[in-house]
Amino acid sequence: MTAFFSAAPSYCGRFGVAVLLVVLADFLFYGQPAGITAFLFAILIAAAVVAVHPTAFSDIRVWLKPAALLVALLPLAENVSLLSVSIALAALVVFALSLSGRLRHGMARIAGQIALFGLAAPFRFVSDFIRWRKTARRFGGRRVRLAAIAVWVMPLTLGAVFLALFGAANPVIDYWLSLIDLMKLLDLIQLARIAFWLFALAGVWAFLRPRLPRFSRRGPRPTHALAAAAINPQSHIIEDIVFGKAAILRALIVFNVLFALQTGLDATYLWGGAALPDGLSYAAYAHRGAYPLVVTALLAAGFVLAALRPGSETSGDPVIRRLVYAWVAQNIMLVISSILRLDLYVGIYALTYWRIAAFVWMGLVAAGLALIIARIALGKSNEWLSSANLLTLSLTLYACCFINFAATIANYNVDHSFEMTGQGIPLDAWYLRSIGPGAFPALDRFFDHQGKTAEAGAARELVRLRGIDEGWYRTVQANWRAWSFRDWRLLAYLDSKGSLVLPQPSQPSLPGR
Repeated sequence: MTAFFSAAPSYCGRFGVAVLLVVLADFLFYGQPAGITAFLFAILIAAAVVAVHPTAFSDIRVWLKPAALLVALLPLAENVSLLSVSIALAALVVFALSLSGRLRHGMARIAGQIALFGLAAPFRFVSDFIRWRKTARRFGGRRVRLAAIAVWVMPLTLGAVFLALFGAANPVIDYWLSLIDLMKLLDLIQLARIAFWLFALAGVWAFLRPRLPRFSRRGPRPTHALAAAAINPQSHIIEDIVFGKAAILRALIVFNVLFALQTGLDATYLWGGAALPDGLSYAAYAHRGAYPLVVTALLAAGFVLAALRPGSETSGDPVIRRLVYAWVAQNIMLVISSILRLDLYVGIYALTYWRIAAFVWMGLVAAGLALIIARIALGKSNEWLSSANLLTLSLTLYACCFINFAATIANYNVDHSFEMTGQGIPLDAWYLRSIGPGAFPALDRFFDHQGKTAEAGAARELVRLRGIDEGWYRTVQANWRAWSFRDWRLLAYLDSKGSLVLPQPSQPSLPGR
């Protein structure tokens, strides 16, 4: 009974912190643009997590965790995007689990914990509330509920008294109190707003009470396995033949020959510049092969991991190991060839978000294949390989948060357009307009160039829409909540650029003048 009463204020205290965070979330986000407020709110959540875990300060290295968290939150200050928000949420999960002493070491285990946390987070508050109610009933629910309410009576009562006294003594506070309109406050209670509050409460509560779902462990069922073996004793023999050492050796020989053929074709047509068969263009050759080759490399990686399991008979065979090294090396060449194919295609048909994502994805596949070679050569486990790949993926996504892909796409497409170079395809300026304000500088360079040519009339409508877009963008950025470091740099450019005006077409002279 005593233990529960000591725990009840902790629950109520966390609930009070959660309510305060929900109020701040309503002020920062509801009906407002997202910008620097996402970074500030993430810091507030981190501070709340520290406040509800005071025992974490007993660790002498406690300040390393906030420092690492701050580094992970920097992408939010650069720009608010799905990627930067995902990195921030993952970092907050790791931070909360670490302070609560529930974080398991190893990249693979941490990734699993993040996934479990995300699955359990929407239901954490409801499950904690139900558990608290059950515990309250067990220890005399009415008395416990009264005690939980009573602890707030004195603070709220005295707080109201002090607020009234401050209002009488301070005209500013008195003015603020006079602005409180209860009827207007009732108007704020809308169904959408209540849904936002509940969503925010569920989210912040998961960080204040970081717990992972518990799954019942099922014991091994040797009876079924023995029964299956007794029914069909030849199943193990067939498995050893189909997936045994001899089969893997033959498979690796065949795979190496096939991959060598593919690599030779790429070397001939892509790198050597040989003439393609009739009816096939370099663009079609590049586009048709880029993505299937990456899928091929992934399947090859899965085969290698299955064939060379640590401690298996095949993993210790020197011939198989050499064949695996050669095959993985060819897979890396295959991915590099896929990158060259995509680069050739982009050079003809311009750059898009999906094509940038393909470049990043192919680079990650190549890195993963290199790590497979390292795992085999160093004799590491599959868990080590998973952790190394997750670390590579995390660092890549973190770096991507600081790259302005909209500006990259716009600059590349403008610089390689037919209008600017006389080669390639015409610029799809409407697409550049659709990718957002990051394309403003590149579009301005394009308009400046168009203003010096006979094509000025074709760009005049786009210039008008570009001005409308800038006006909308400046309106959004006038709200301090929308600030980000990237937007600050763009606004500095727009202020220094001034308005863009294309020359008006000359009017023909009337007869007799």
